[in-house]
Amino acid sequence: MKLRHSMLLLLLSAATSGFSQNQKFTHADTLRGAITPQRAWWDLTYYHLKVTPNTKDSTLTGSTSITYKVLQPNQSMQVDLQQPLQISKVTQDGESLEFRRDGNAFFIDLKKKQESGNTENIEVFYSGKPRLAKNPPWDGGVQWIPDGKGNTMISTSCQGLGSSVWWPCKDHMYDEPDSMKISITVPKNMTDVSNGNLLSVVDNDDNTRTFNWAVKNPINNYGVNMNVAEYVSWKETYKGEKGELNLSYYVLPQNLEKAKEQFKQAPMMLKAFEHWFGPYPFYEDGYKLVEVPYLGMEHQSSVTYGNGYKMGYRGKDLSGTGWGLKWDFIIIHESGHEWFANNITYKDVADMWVHESFTNYSENLYTEYYFGKKAGAEYVIGTRKMIENKTPIVGIYGVNQEGSKDMYYKGGNMLHTIRQIVNDDEKWRQVLRGLNKTFYHQTVDGAQIENYVSEKSGKKLGKVFDQYLRDTRIPTLEYAFGAKGLQYRWSNVVEGFDMPVKVQIGSGKEEFISPTTGWKTMKVKEGKTLIVDPNFYVEAKEIKASL
Repeated sequence: MKLRHSMLLLLLSAATSGFSQNQKFTHADTLRGAITPQRAWWDLTYYHLKVTPNTKDSTLTGSTSITYKVLQPNQSMQVDLQQPLQISKVTQDGESLEFRRDGNAFFIDLKKKQESGNTENIEVFYSGKPRLAKNPPWDGGVQWIPDGKGNTMISTSCQGLGSSVWWPCKDHMYDEPDSMKISITVPKNMTDVSNGNLLSVVDNDDNTRTFNWAVKNPINNYGVNMNVAEYVSWKETYKGEKGELNLSYYVLPQNLEKAKEQFKQAPMMLKAFEHWFGPYPFYEDGYKLVEVPYLGMEHQSSVTYGNGYKMGYRGKDLSGTGWGLKWDFIIIHESGHEWFANNITYKDVADMWVHESFTNYSENLYTEYYFGKKAGAEYVIGTRKMIENKTPIVGIYGVNQEGSKDMYYKGGNMLHTIRQIVNDDEKWRQVLRGLNKTFYHQTVDGAQIENYVSEKSGKKLGKVFDQYLRDTRIPTLEYAFGAKGLQYRWSNVVEGFDMPVKVQIGSGKEEFISPTTGWKTMKVKEGKTLIVDPNFYVEAKEIKASL
């Protein structure tokens, strides 16, 4: 994986966010969020994760085999595991290594000389009682939930918190393994569902069985999951843009009939999103929907579902328009992340908008695909009531700090606004598809996405991104009618903001005007009214005083 700028440069670049000046971060924040020297010198290529959960005492025992390529010589390696879990042993080539703990980071002293270009491997053994999920998926960890039949459901969710909450890994998003194997050992009557394809199920002598899953594609760390329950399952095949895609569904027995009806939306989702975004990014690993005891999460090729088999968001329409009750929010939103989160992945959580803004916008596009362009627009505009505009969408780099939750609804409306600026629906679709092709299975900086959209759309969008991502103000189109005609400008904006906007003047046709922060004048044939196209996320204010 390509390395990023130094920690110092990352923090300096983040200072453009107005709220960053007052933030205080700890040594632990830096160890978690920075590409430390003990991370930078090695490129992660493969994991084999082995875990045995024990439902009697809510503990985990296991190991992670980490294969890596040496980019430059170094004898100290950082591996992460969050308290209260403990690393008991680390080996390389069968020889035990010394290590020290610094909070949630472990620094391993390597005996073997690490030479550039070599591929090496260590194995990290661990155990303990992992952090319990308090409010998953937002405040995650591991859940141990009785199923009412004497069994315990086990689920993991750890976005933001990090996968090191339940297994040892390189817990930074900039570096992904090229592939992975996951081996989970559970009681014989239980099933584990993890990522990728099921290689084998091995019956053990102690009345347990081990599920071996293989992920053939790069995978981000929080996308790795473990789901244990007494599942029933069924399969089908979807004929998509890259051929046949295997779809698998895992649910609790009592919900089988409801699930078979509700999950009919999965192929519909694939059809819509392949149209807008290009081929599903993980044909080799299949697609799964897995019932869990929390709302849901975008685990790669193993999307978790807990929406109660209801339409909308737990039976509610987030947009207030009615369109949000035409589909199951979790199936559509979390699956949209297969393109924006799992295929295109942020390097730093400060750029989490790359995941959430595009995936929020995918709800609009799904609605449009099945119910028309007007319906899609009404849906995304309807979500504006949930935008807070308190802090910027982009967070602070290098300290594991995400931006504001406006990355969802404001981010979606930003993209809807940019579509209006592009003013060419097919070009816009090709931009979205091009993103997923150009950055296929890559980790990215937000700037790469901004620059790509600007370049391929043929529009100068730098100030638009600055306004919506790094500022909290809603652009205001100020205007006045006078003897000279119509005068107008942008206010409440970043310096140099020059976004074109579509308006209707009087009874005339809609047309584009190009305001800047200075007053402009245009002659008008008739009318003393101006209406801004509501598809633009802006405000309008008529100035009554003469200019």
